[in-house]
Amino acid sequence: MLFVIIGHDGPNGAKLRPSLRPAHLDNLRPLVSGGKVKIAGPFTDGSGSLIVVDLPDEGAARAFAESDPYVRGGVFERVEVRPFRQVFPE
Repeated sequence: MLFVIIGHDGPNGAKLRPSLRPAHLDNLRPLVSGGKVKIAGPFTDGSGSLIVVDLPDEGAARAFAESDPYVRGGVFERVEVRPFRQVFPE
């Protein structure tokens, strides 16, 4: 099942992001290697990031989001996890 994870940067997000980026990417690598990350990256306006993941259920998606170093380290002040249905590309 697909889930959209939106991390909203906190007031110190831009300052904290560079030091936490290696740990953030390491946290993503197992899902990337397993084909579970469909798309991921930061918003160009500096407001946060988006990740689309294929995980078994919302609990797994929330657990993954909450384990992210950007969450634990204070880059994201708020994280949304929403189920998603892909229409295109088929």
